[in-house]
Amino acid sequence: MVEQNSERLDSVFHALADPTRREMIRQLADRERTVSELAAPFDMSLAAASKHIKVLEGAGLLSRTVRGRTHLCRLDAESLASVYEWIGFYERFWTKQFDALERVLREQDRKGGDAT
Repeated sequence: MVEQNSERLDSVFHALADPTRREMIRQLADRERTVSELAAPFDMSLAAASKHIKVLEGAGLLSRTVRGRTHLCRLDAESLASVYEWIGFYERFWTKQFDALERVLREQDRKGGDAT
């Protein structure tokens, strides 16, 4: 199985467990944004948005650069790649299970049997 960096995965899944942070990540997939832009769709202060951003940053999901007083955030998809790899293991597992079920059902159909 693919759990070579479980601390990183734990951190990413924790960050993505919050719907506000998932939406922020979705926004960053389009383009880099300021903290104000990330906070705008939500009823929250800039300080609260900054806390969410720090969690995403800690998980390696975004990087932030400072230009004067403006903080620009951009998606760092490397951490998402490790999650994709982890999920891929289970996708292969379920694909095998569904393939086996399909073979059983086709065999029953071929024999004219009842699936129940």
